[in-house]
Amino acid sequence: MQEKNMTRSVPALSIIENRILVIRGHKVMIDSHLAELYGVTTAALNQAVSRNKTRFPADFMFQLTPAELANWRSQTVISNSGAKMGLRRSPYAFTEQGIAMLSTVLRSKRAIQVNIGIMRAFVAMREAMIAHKELTRQLNGMEKKYDAQFKIVFDAIRQLMEPPPVQPKRSIGYIVPKDTQ
Repeated sequence: MQEKNMTRSVPALSIIENRILVIRGHKVMIDSHLAELYGVTTAALNQAVSRNKTRFPADFMFQLTPAELANWRSQTVISNSGAKMGLRRSPYAFTEQGIAMLSTVLRSKRAIQVNIGIMRAFVAMREAMIAHKELTRQLNGMEKKYDAQFKIVFDAIRQLMEPPPVQPKRSIGYIVPKDTQ
C-alpha cells in the first residue's frame, strides 16, 4: 500500500476528536478522514478493507445512506455535489471496533501510531461523558440537599451544562424567485 507522506507527525488528539461523528447512534469516523490521518489514499484504505471483508462486519463499518451523506455534507459545509467532489459512492463509516481492526490491515508504522492516537481520542471522549454524568449526579444531590433559595443557581448551572442548540444552516448563494422560473 502506497503511503502519501511518512514523515508527517501523528495528528493532535483534538484534531482526531473533531473527526469523530455520531451516525446511527454510533461514534464513527469517515473513510476519507481515516485515510488522511493514516497517510494513504481513500482508495487504498477501502481496497485494504475490501480484501479483508470478513474482518469488517456491519457493526464495525457501514456505508452512509444518501440521507446520511446529505446530513454529513451539511454539517461539514460541503457545498459541492457528489460529482464535483469526486465521490462515486457514499463513504464508509468505521466504528471504534472497525478502526481498531484497520490496524490489522494497514501495517505501516504511521498506521500503528495514528491508530493509537484514535483509540486515545475515543477513550478521552468516553471519560468526558462519564465526568459529565458524574457532575450531573452531584448537582442533583446538592439540589436536593439545599433549599429553594439556590434553585436559580442550580438552574443556571444546568443551562451552562447543556450543549448549544443546533441552528439550521442557511443556504449560501443567490436564490432565484419562483415567479421568474
